[in-house]
Amino acid sequence: MSIHIGAKADQIASTVLLPGDPLRAKYIAETFLEDPFCYNEVRGMYGYTGKYNGKKVSVQGSGMGMPSLSIYVNELISEFNVNKIIRVGSCGSLQPDLDLRDIILGISASSNANLNNLRFDDINYAPTASFQLLMHAWQAAEDLGIPYRVGPILSSDLFYQDDMNRWKKWAQYGILAVEMEAAELYTLGAKFGIDTLAILTVSDSIVTGHQTSSEDREKTFSDMIHIALKIA
Repeated sequence: MSIHIGAKADQIASTVLLPGDPLRAKYIAETFLEDPFCYNEVRGMYGYTGKYNGKKVSVQGSGMGMPSLSIYVNELISEFNVNKIIRVGSCGSLQPDLDLRDIILGISASSNANLNNLRFDDINYAPTASFQLLMHAWQAAEDLGIPYRVGPILSSDLFYQDDMNRWKKWAQYGILAVEMEAAELYTLGAKFGIDTLAILTVSDSIVTGHQTSSEDREKTFSDMIHIALKIA
């Protein structure tokens, strides 16, 4: 049992799906997994383990933002020997040709956060996904007939920006969408030598202002879950 995850040593699978929203973790477990059981309720951050096509899989909420995700990922790896983590989350589109509910496979994650500046003494580090996991997700999406985009994303520490046009610079340089966790996930994956990938669903468009509801984000973003479970 770790500080923030109240599970026994054998209760968490080697592969973990990592939504930010703990209620999404609950929904995924109860909807997609066989015989799921809850191993964590500490701080209301639900974690579940069950089976998918006979394979043991866990789903753990991580909270919003890179500091929160960092706590759970560090403990999942160091305390529970997890070796594959797939973030399944929402994002805001920065490109006009990305619509609500489109799927993005994040090949890399730029960031405006300070975590890697603290680690690398202001030397720039490029957080990237695991190529093998990205390749498997691409193939899974192809096999399932699910449309997708592969490209760079932005992990931001700011949800509410003072400069409402700042996103345009990121978009100009090809960033597909903004979210709040993947850069830290990719960095920790590299540090510990495990496979990591962010599979995202567009929940809102910074370009058009269109957005989905909180209930939609919790319960209807099933395409990314199907991809994640196929490669789990």
